[in-house]
Amino acid sequence: MALAADNLDESPKNSNVSGLPTIAAIATPVGRGGVGVIRLSGARAYDIACQLTSKSTFTPRMASFCRFYQADGTTIDEGLVLYFKGPHSFTGEDVIELQGHGGMILQNQLLARVFELGAKQAGAGEFSYRAFDNDKLDLVQAEAIADAIDATSAAAASSAIRSLSGEFSQKINQLLEQLIHLRLHVEAAIDFPDEEDVDFLSDGVIQDKLEQTQSKIQQVLATAKQGQLLRDGIHVVLAGRPNAGKSSLLNRLAGQERAIVTDVAGTTRDTLQETVVLNGLTLHLTDTAGLRETEDTVERIGIERARTAITQADMLLMVYDVTRDLASDRTPLQLAEQLFGELPEAKRLLIIANKSDLLNDNSSEERIATSQAEIKNHGYEQVNVSCETGAGIDDLVETLCAKVGFHPPENSLIARTRHIDALRRTADSLVEAHEQLTVFKAGELVAESLRQAQQSLGEITGEFSADDLLGKIFGSFCIGK
Repeated sequence: MALAADNLDESPKNSNVSGLPTIAAIATPVGRGGVGVIRLSGARAYDIACQLTSKSTFTPRMASFCRFYQADGTTIDEGLVLYFKGPHSFTGEDVIELQGHGGMILQNQLLARVFELGAKQAGAGEFSYRAFDNDKLDLVQAEAIADAIDATSAAAASSAIRSLSGEFSQKINQLLEQLIHLRLHVEAAIDFPDEEDVDFLSDGVIQDKLEQTQSKIQQVLATAKQGQLLRDGIHVVLAGRPNAGKSSLLNRLAGQERAIVTDVAGTTRDTLQETVVLNGLTLHLTDTAGLRETEDTVERIGIERARTAITQADMLLMVYDVTRDLASDRTPLQLAEQLFGELPEAKRLLIIANKSDLLNDNSSEERIATSQAEIKNHGYEQVNVSCETGAGIDDLVETLCAKVGFHPPENSLIARTRHIDALRRTADSLVEAHEQLTVFKAGELVAESLRQAQQSLGEITGEFSADDLLGKIFGSFCIGK
């Protein structure tokens, strides 16, 4: 069935002409499947499809059943051909999709024939790059394609699709428009100081607009931080003394027996990674060897790897055995300092009191309550759990999410580290602009800070350069009005 067509002349002679080669690649995963798709993009895609199938014409956006032929006329495969006439395609160029059977032998034979007819192997991400280069996508949307494919949770996938549809880009472009408007008045006031209606240094209008923009930037930054957590998750390392229950905790969080658990100290000799999604947050968990002095060569190597993992962790869970460690003279914070060489920052350390179900006498309960109070007084947090029964695990997950600030709204948008960095630099530049405006009354410096803010923000979508926006400012402003 044909898709809805535009009222455009879409005959092959109107295909885009480009100096770039026509590219081709298998678009479906490696392995067996019912259908395998090969995608072509470029000025020669249509001609290649015609030669491959011995057909003379294809109707845009309509599936055509064809046989795919070798040069000697033998049949490689049969399937569907879909033709998307540029610029009304994903890449903005002429695009052909060949849908054949999913076996790798057939797909590779078909791809080899496409190469014989003049196509070149597409590089990684080249289809998306051409879409960006032809203004079909901005950088945020292009990145969202990869994020949607790599999503590790339903929430991350949903957020990536919203970014792909342009929601995040729209927020950024709205902020850019606000910055354009601010620069418009500031630049005008500098270049035309005699204009009576552009006295931005004293009328308070620019200050109000600047503060509104600052507030909006902070809102978008907060949303982006949630999106980054959705996309990347956090790296959590379980550390502590041998037999504290680290591997049992990993198994409990993973919901399966991933780590070997025995009563023998030093069972875990190496790091063990597992990725789980809990309460919507992706946790990249690393179980480590118990930290202690040992003469065992293999165990020492495992402990060295554990310490390396500890330094790289976003969040560190120090697991200790309340039945053993509370009876010692060391408090949990002193134990943490001994194990790690120094006390980690409170924002990246969560103390886990394991085997709390075994505390069944008043003196033990008093000791753990006293221990918790001391931990809290120093700005740290402790969660009491039982890896044996599962008690306290839900509290642990909720505390972990709260500690990293994970509470994404339903309409959250996927974001990357570079987006966060660009938004922070934009916010810093706006703080400088506000100071120059309100304290020093320095119009030229206000303008420069706004230019830097605009440049940083424009990096996110890649849609505008500073010169492009400066031209837009003066092209849209009627001076002297």
